[in-house]
Amino acid sequence: MELKKLDELIEIARNRKKRRLVVAAAQDIHVLQAIHKASIEKIIDPVLIGNASQIQKISMDVGINPDKLEIINEPDPESACQIAVSLIKKGDADILMKGLVPTAPFLKAILHKESGIKKRDVLSHFALLEIAGYHKLLGITDAGMNINPDLDEKVSIIRNAVEVYHRLGISEPKVAIIGPLEVVNPKIESTVHASMLTLMNKRNQITGCKIEGPLALDNAISKEAAEIKGIESEVAGDADIIVTPDLNSGNILYKSLIFLAGCTSAAIIMGADSPVVLTSRADSELSKFMSIVLAAAMD
Repeated sequence: MELKKLDELIEIARNRKKRRLVVAAAQDIHVLQAIHKASIEKIIDPVLIGNASQIQKISMDVGINPDKLEIINEPDPESACQIAVSLIKKGDADILMKGLVPTAPFLKAILHKESGIKKRDVLSHFALLEIAGYHKLLGITDAGMNINPDLDEKVSIIRNAVEVYHRLGISEPKVAIIGPLEVVNPKIESTVHASMLTLMNKRNQITGCKIEGPLALDNAISKEAAEIKGIESEVAGDADIIVTPDLNSGNILYKSLIFLAGCTSAAIIMGADSPVVLTSRADSELSKFMSIVLAAAMD
């Protein structure tokens, strides 16, 4: 099974049980527009936590009937985050989303040792992109969370990304560990990490996927480039997931594809008890909507 278009996620999400999405500090026009669209598609039932009067006003301004919304009044953004996380922890909601609140207090509520919902050692950003020049959707990680991950952290990042594919019904995604070249250079840590991750996969220490690395980006996404360089691999030229060396490279690759190549993305945070929709203020309404859809499409 391959996913070629982000719109395919909408149909997958429609065929799942409708998800209950809780938003912390929901008084944000773009978030409310994306949530409204997902509600119309019968993908989610939203729970909006935040300044109730502002949520109601914004809803009316964009043509949403506030009387049909479930709103919990909590004007303090940090407290709204804590309430939202508690609903996930109690099993009263399936997806967590950030509204008009800084990322730090939002993550603080997720990571709290006693009341938080952290599942793995590492939370990581995962983005699924529809790229005109590629033959299927491409996952990129990590473009938003981990600054300079060590080997163990990269194992968790891979497991988080692979979980997305498994929950979308793809049993063995192809994972390319990229760097500046396709051979191991002891002076370039990313190539050393890549070779170790590849070996761990071959020895079943990382399962549920096929890992190859180091690969330069061209080898990972172009079979022709891989053949020219004599690379024989099931992953080369057909990667489902690109694992970048660090936050610098991941963020630059992700934003270059969106802002220069005009790609549409769906992005979530993995590693918690539920998918977390944590979009940027610069993300389009479509990207916010597709991020909700991605979270709802996972079984």
